Amino acid sequence: MSTAVDTASPTAPEPPTRPAGRFSELLRAEVHRLLARSFIRVVLALAVLGWLGAVVLALTQFSSPTPERLAEARTAMQQSVALSERFRQDCLDDPARPAEISGDDWCGPAQTVADLRAADFLDPPAFSLAAAGVEGAIAVGVLSAMLAFLLGATFVGAEWSSRSIVAQLFWEPRRARVMGAKLLVAAAASVVLGVLAQLAWPATAGLLQALVGDGAPLPDDFWPELAAAAGRGVLLTLLAGLLGLGLTNLVRNTGAALGIGFVYFAVLETAVNVLRPAWQPWLLTNNAAALALPGGLELSRPVETVDAAGRPVLESAVYVLGSVQAGVYLGLVTAAITGLGVVLFARRDVH
Repeated sequence: MSTAVDTASPTAPEPPTRPAGRFSELLRAEVHRLLARSFIRVVLALAVLGWLGAVVLALTQFSSPTPERLAEARTAMQQSVALSERFRQDCLDDPARPAEISGDDWCGPAQTVADLRAADFLDPPAFSLAAAGVEGAIAVGVLSAMLAFLLGATFVGAEWSSRSIVAQLFWEPRRARVMGAKLLVAAAASVVLGVLAQLAWPATAGLLQALVGDGAPLPDDFWPELAAAAGRGVLLTLLAGLLGLGLTNLVRNTGAALGIGFVYFAVLETAVNVLRPAWQPWLLTNNAAALALPGGLELSRPVETVDAAGRPVLESAVYVLGSVQAGVYLGLVTAAITGLGVVLFARRDVH
């Protein structure tokens, strides 16, 4: 009696898990996730309403210089010059004035109407695009950076809170690929936010200039300086958005990330400014300001020197934190925090 031999082929190994699709499909899914966040839509809607409210408020705080108001301003200028001259004459007639010091050095030079601006005597004042254009672009860049940090944090924080990121890994198991798509979408969204904000500012400023402006001509370097300020604002917005996403991905909670940010900016930086002022060039707030401001940020740092008697003396020295230096530093900090979050996401258990 012969023994039956099982000639069936051994069970073939299962094929390795493959991604669900191309990287472009993953990007499209992340864009849909971003746009589907109700909190993000609410925050953006509130930002638009706040912008419109600021425009309406500005229209009530400024007024165009009519001929009647300009005439009143010139009268106020003449009265100011007369009052200044009276005080100066009293100073010149003061018997206590040293004879060896000239009147201009002791009491100051005589003031004339040509030294004053009529716009400074208008009440309410007129909006000045030439004076507020660059400053407004800087302020808009800072505000859009704060908004981008919040949106970047809640973008990935909501997925950690709902654990939807775990389900996403069943569709795309390669974690670095998933996080890379999230970072690209957050970066693109931050850039779009920064660009739209910087485009909205000159449009708003132009409207104010047309309705309640002073009509003063713009300086020759106005538009290049405005474009440079806008570019720095967009870069700051990009870094802030990535930093918000990277920090939240690191701690896996939006509230924790915002709490860490609050403690750092409100407590840690304050303590450093008081206890270790020499560390000011390494603070994120100072570097953000240096990146936004034209020419960087001037900081006062204590420097220990030696006087003529050989004794140590602590003096204050001015240190200029340049925009390029600040941008590189902020980029390195953002890359470090984001990179650490990606590494831990690839290695830690997400269940």
